[in-house]
Amino acid sequence: MAEDLKILFTKEEIAEATATIAEEINRDYEGREIVLLGILTGAFLFLADLVRLIKVDCKIDFVRLSSYGNDTASSGKVEKLMSHKLDLTGANVIVVEEVVDTGLTLSYFLEDLKSSGPKEVKVCSLVDKRECRKKEIEIDYAGFVIEDGFLLGYGMDLAERLRNLPDIRVKED
Repeated sequence: MAEDLKILFTKEEIAEATATIAEEINRDYEGREIVLLGILTGAFLFLADLVRLIKVDCKIDFVRLSSYGNDTASSGKVEKLMSHKLDLTGANVIVVEEVVDTGLTLSYFLEDLKSSGPKEVKVCSLVDKRECRKKEIEIDYAGFVIEDGFLLGYGMDLAERLRNLPDIRVKED
């Protein structure tokens, strides 16, 4: 199936975009501590590459949310499968996603996150799919902005498959 997918972003382009985001975060948070809060499972590769380029003091934690199941479209129903463990009271939190499309999952999570008492919350997404938005979400750090397309590889999956591709590919109809 992977050979039937069109490469949208190469691993070199991903590395360059990740380095640019890391530079922005390092500049914005110089002298301050941050908490990188990855949304599993998709963001794990991007977060791993990003954190190796972060020079400011940081902590890392994860949450697990689901709205896709095994489908190619969001169900609109968000499930919180795993919560963060760190105390986020007064923290500078950067939520790390691999892709933001409808905004439903992230909107739900950002609202839920307020109860943890962070000082500030910013959003970092490798891919910002703006055309699909159903909830308006501000992306503070984005690697790529695209219109649409079902993405696979570099952590993104279809029914838990193809996450291991080193590049980002698009499923063409």
